[in-house]
Amino acid sequence: MADDQEERVRTASGDGHVEDSGERRVSTGSEGLDDILGGGFDPDRMYLYEGRPGTGKTTIALQFLLEGVRLGERVLYITLSESQRELALVAKRHGWNLDGIDIFELVPPETSLDPDRELTILHPAEVELSETTKLVFDKVAAVDPTRVVFDSLSELRLLAQNSLRYRRQVLALKHFFTARRCTVVLLDDLSSSDTDLQLHSICHGVINLEQLALDYGAERRRIRVVKMRGIRFRGGYHDFTIVKGGLRIFPRLIAAEHHKEFVVEAAPSGNAELDKLLGGGLERGTNALFIGAAGVGKSSLALTFALAAAQRGEHAVCFAFDEGRGTIEARAQTLGMPLQQALNDGTIRLQQIDPAELSPGEFAAGVRASVELDKARVVVIDSLNGYMNAMPDERFLILQMHELLSYLGQQGVTTILILAQHGLVGPMDTPLDISYLSDAVLMLRYFEFGGSVRRALSVVKKRSGNHEHTIREFQLTPKGVALGPPLTQFSGVFSGTPTYTSDKELPMVHGANDQA
Repeated sequence: MADDQEERVRTASGDGHVEDSGERRVSTGSEGLDDILGGGFDPDRMYLYEGRPGTGKTTIALQFLLEGVRLGERVLYITLSESQRELALVAKRHGWNLDGIDIFELVPPETSLDPDRELTILHPAEVELSETTKLVFDKVAAVDPTRVVFDSLSELRLLAQNSLRYRRQVLALKHFFTARRCTVVLLDDLSSSDTDLQLHSICHGVINLEQLALDYGAERRRIRVVKMRGIRFRGGYHDFTIVKGGLRIFPRLIAAEHHKEFVVEAAPSGNAELDKLLGGGLERGTNALFIGAAGVGKSSLALTFALAAAQRGEHAVCFAFDEGRGTIEARAQTLGMPLQQALNDGTIRLQQIDPAELSPGEFAAGVRASVELDKARVVVIDSLNGYMNAMPDERFLILQMHELLSYLGQQGVTTILILAQHGLVGPMDTPLDISYLSDAVLMLRYFEFGGSVRRALSVVKKRSGNHEHTIREFQLTPKGVALGPPLTQFSGVFSGTPTYTSDKELPMVHGANDQA
């Protein structure tokens, strides 16, 4: 990387504005972190990665150096805690090669008992700290790197023995590296019992990595930029995972940063009577909530919209939290829906989600990829009950869902949310009130008449246009979802205790409606 080369980078702020900084930036080696920082680090500055052991500091630090190697830079890894063999093992498991990275072990294992190097035995701590600092300076002068990782400050803190001498040594390192036009990343495993805020004041930027152990399921990892001088960054916590190849960071979704022009038009379901009930269909850029008891037909109704999109040549994706792919395919086959054909030609994609293993940030990143890469025009989330289990707190679910729905709406995507209520008949309990975020709400209910269980459907809310205010009976038939005429002589269907006030026989729904 040429020091004089100018790059034009975009700096994303937390409020969604993007500015052109006009200055060269240094990539962190992580696409996600670069996105959070609006391009990367400012060059020739000192940064701090802090986190408990096991949070991924060493991995993301190696990514920083490997990016330098890729650009043809000289890079140096100074280690007081990890041996070269341990680093090589980390790299091997990520599929990396450490060729091109100079690794300097301050106290190599084979010389740990050498009295000329193990100064603790023969000299006071002041001499040992000075010798350690001198070894670092000499090595940096010999290698002349543009990127350096120092692992870790906990060892330096032990050598310093008190906060004043420790701060002076960190300041000495900072001034030394700044004079050499070198970008430095310090690692700190937070082994000190006290929060070392003075270190935060010295460094140009501080990034905190966390690992959270949940009561059940996989651990959750998240990253947060604590401070970054002169750089407008995306604040808050961002989920990440450690996979082969390094850290996959999922920047927090900010809907205001993603807007796209699209034509507002109705996206029909392909069922003439259902579209009539909805006033033409569900408009693009809106979301609909299908709410009802388990097994009443919410998923089948949502699949109708996805298949209609596929028949128009559009792409649709269904995120299944509750059901397996085999169950969905079997139900579609029973209802005569050509799901298998749509799966084969790629117009519909089914993605099964395990909420115990997936963080909300990773799920949002998957939805974005479906929209931006697969060009999905219909997104089905089945169901919110499963999605809620992936969230540590219901309040965060509402906020996350608000941002996600705003993003999908600005992309012109028709979103269908499915929410199962507790109970089968009578008054039902809704585990999550998200109806105020929904542009349309379709309520599905069981009711009993003449000794048989029937199903009723009604549109109780639709912001984007007119719709029928009637209750219709519907059935799941071998030819799909079939709707009957309005139940004008019924009352109490939604309460689960319907009363039929007419002397005439309740009309049956015969077969499926003609497909539009």
